[in-house]
Amino acid sequence: MTTAILVERITEASPVLKARWAGVLYLVAVLMAASGESFLRDRLSIVAGQFAVASFVAVTLILYDIFALVNRNLSWFAAAFGLAGLTLEALRWNPGGVDLAMGFHGISCLLFGYLVFKSGFLPRIFSASLALAGLAWLPFLSPSLANSLSPYNVAVGFLGEASLMFWFLAMGIHLSPWKRTDRSR
Repeated sequence: MTTAILVERITEASPVLKARWAGVLYLVAVLMAASGESFLRDRLSIVAGQFAVASFVAVTLILYDIFALVNRNLSWFAAAFGLAGLTLEALRWNPGGVDLAMGFHGISCLLFGYLVFKSGFLPRIFSASLALAGLAWLPFLSPSLANSLSPYNVAVGFLGEASLMFWFLAMGIHLSPWKRTDRSR
């Protein structure tokens, strides 16, 4: 099966299935990133990191697709910030110790958090969890601030995002508000 066919099938999938795929891919990405940072070395560490980035790219594109129904432009900006951060992460570009990738990711989380709040097809608690995650990732723009807040900011960021992704795995999204939103376009 070619990538184009796979992308087409995901695009045509139900919103619940898309959300579940986002949850699965997020979990895969976290496991690969943790493996690459923890116990894999040399080339395997780099491969695991790149696989994690590719999985996060897929998650970002699925989130764009889900939240474009709420506000296409804002969903595009959220995805663009996320993809920009992932590009920097793939290149391992951290000028002067500043982790620009995490800063871009923080902005993406804040924007997606707002879209969750406006959507009606997810519990609003996840808008707060994504906003907290976004705020937790922003200090990575200042190495000294990130170091002074670590590991607390990392824990808050991870838990904020993971809560939504575990919800996606278990529940997907509520279809009745989705259908109301879809009809109102």
